[in-house]
Amino acid sequence: MNTPINRCTWCLSDPLYIRYHDEEWGKPIYDDETLFALLCLEAMQAGLSWITILKRREQYYQAFDGFNPAKIAQYDDQKINELLQNDGIIRHRGKIRAIINNAKAYLAIKANGSFSDYLWSITTIDGKPVINHPATLAEIPAQTEISAKLAKQLKKDGFAFVGATTCYAFMQAVGMVNDHLIDCQFANK
Repeated sequence: MNTPINRCTWCLSDPLYIRYHDEEWGKPIYDDETLFALLCLEAMQAGLSWITILKRREQYYQAFDGFNPAKIAQYDDQKINELLQNDGIIRHRGKIRAIINNAKAYLAIKANGSFSDYLWSITTIDGKPVINHPATLAEIPAQTEISAKLAKQLKKDGFAFVGATTCYAFMQAVGMVNDHLIDCQFANK
């Protein structure tokens, strides 16, 4: 007999969302290039739902050379026009240019050290995730003082499409913040 699994209610509308919730969301990530890729995907989400991006995630990885920052930083107008013809991704010129711009900003930060250390030092104390234990979805903010701080620093360092709301969603996705509902079985994992 299968025991029901308690999950955050936001993910129950789609099997892809459920798998993402169970296997990825809120689990701490420290790999530089994975963090870069997820920041790019969160920027693509601006103004859209996450499921829209999640359903296209593999196409994004293909279109953007596996989110290899060194390759993306070299993209020219011809590559941008090619991406604007790709119906597997959101064809938004500003967001595509932001990914190219962000690759250059990422490489500048990497020239001085770890991108992971840079991000985690802004958002957490001693690189440890913040665990919030919200009881309801209404208790989860769209942005926080810390996400605003991260957005401000990223923008100062040359990143685009990284507002406080996008940064908070990013922080949740990469486990800097654990916002699993208190009755979710993944709340303490």
